[in-house]
Amino acid sequence: MKCFWVCCVLTVLPSVVVAQPSWVKKASKAVFSLKTFSADGTLLGTSTGFFVSHDGDAVGCFAPFKGAARAVVFDAGGKEHEVDYMLGANGTYDVAKFHVDIKKSEPLTLATAQQPEGTSVWLMPYRDTKRVTSGKVRKTETFNTEYHYYTLALPMNDEQMGAPLMNEAGEVIGLMQPPMTAADTLNYAVSARFADSLSIGGLSINDQTLRQTTIKKALPEQESQALLTLYVAASSLDSASYVQLLDDFIAKFPESSDGYVYRAQVAANGLRYGDADRDMEQALKVAPRQDEVHYSYSRMICQSMLTQPQAADRWSLDKALEEAETAWQQHPLAVYRQQKGFVLYAQKKYDEAYSAYEEVFDSLMLQPDLYYEAARCKLLVGDTIAHLALLDKVMDTFSKPYLKEAAPYLLVRAQANLEAANYRKAVTDLNDYEQLMKAQVNDRFYYIRYQAEMGGRLFQQALNDINEAIRMKPDDDLYYAEKASLEVRVGYYDEAISTASECIRLAPDHSDGYLFLGLAQCLKGQKAEGVQNLQKAKELGDPQADALIEKYQ
Repeated sequence: MKCFWVCCVLTVLPSVVVAQPSWVKKASKAVFSLKTFSADGTLLGTSTGFFVSHDGDAVGCFAPFKGAARAVVFDAGGKEHEVDYMLGANGTYDVAKFHVDIKKSEPLTLATAQQPEGTSVWLMPYRDTKRVTSGKVRKTETFNTEYHYYTLALPMNDEQMGAPLMNEAGEVIGLMQPPMTAADTLNYAVSARFADSLSIGGLSINDQTLRQTTIKKALPEQESQALLTLYVAASSLDSASYVQLLDDFIAKFPESSDGYVYRAQVAANGLRYGDADRDMEQALKVAPRQDEVHYSYSRMICQSMLTQPQAADRWSLDKALEEAETAWQQHPLAVYRQQKGFVLYAQKKYDEAYSAYEEVFDSLMLQPDLYYEAARCKLLVGDTIAHLALLDKVMDTFSKPYLKEAAPYLLVRAQANLEAANYRKAVTDLNDYEQLMKAQVNDRFYYIRYQAEMGGRLFQQALNDINEAIRMKPDDDLYYAEKASLEVRVGYYDEAISTASECIRLAPDHSDGYLFLGLAQCLKGQKAEGVQNLQKAKELGDPQADALIEKYQ
């Protein structure tokens, strides 16, 4: 009877130590101890992980990597190896995939089948293989369609987080994870296949989980995705990290010209023009289409010449022009001709630049900046009619209703029409601009449109806009002077007196307020007071005051 009672107890205990399975010795070679450190060398965490490939790919929990600048693993033989880069991470399930700098690793076999409830499982510890802990699967859940999450009756200490959970066949089914709460008596494991599936994509450089560690991230395996990483990194990494990323890209994709071109641009920005030349020469050697490299070279040189005086010691605008012409000769794309025009424009050869732009007016490119740059050429040689005509072509490349991309060109054409006294056309463009940029327009915008509306005799609209300018900047006496002038013009004398008085309060040393106050008073019949204020405007230097004093005195 006593023997029967003991057997019953053993069947309900959460785990037991059983005879070591035959696969333990081999599996132990894949398991390692992981240690992570902060930038100052402080130990952050110790956990367990295991290899999933022969060339150093490994998985473990992500938690120890938070805030880490360095990580190492100690293999089954106790030898230390660096974690050289991250291969992926998932914060929701607390898993990470990373690469260990090791010549050869022994991976575990990943189970593909789900382990049903009640299945016996084993926790594979680091090095301590004499007594392997066994337990049962209490619950199996599926996530992301094909992966499994296990609730276990199985003891585990903190350093065994990330340890492999094995099935009877010696296949790893999951990574051990900590209890949900301190009072939780159960443990958990997340699918090993899920951890192994983690990868780096083109946008992973901004992944919030991976950004929690400064350990280097791997480049994506696909060149197109790796190029996307370079594009994103250019604005998100510091210069040293970005250069390291470029070096890694070139090492991984030595036949890609893009890496050399990007690194050359960094060198040029850093005034290292010799390094830039060497990278561009290498880019030309490996590029399947050299015209693209010549075009990039031309842009790089031209940009440097316009922004960095030191560039003249190595480069010239003539060199930029030569590169643009070479690109065109190899492949006559409109953008290459546009680049030639841009270089000629930088050389102040406006007629030649316009001719270069004109060569591709009939191309399918139809880019607004092409016509805009041509318009600038005409403006700088004094041909305002051609300038406006080309600005019309700029706007013809857009269709209504306009999108925000059209806004800068609308503003330029409005200003050109204002200068050409095409007031109502200017108002139309400014109205369209306001619709697109309502949240960004300021008091200056409303003042400019007010001027156009005054020129077009749209007085009510002008009054509305000068009021809006005052609302946005109520301490600017110029706006009050303009409003008083308009109110006098349309016969609102009482309003003009009030507005001019406010102008005087804001700027008692300026003549405008006195001039319009005096004029409004005279027109209303208050000539004595009006002439007195006109006299004050004269004393403050207003050239219009004399004629008005003579008229009303």
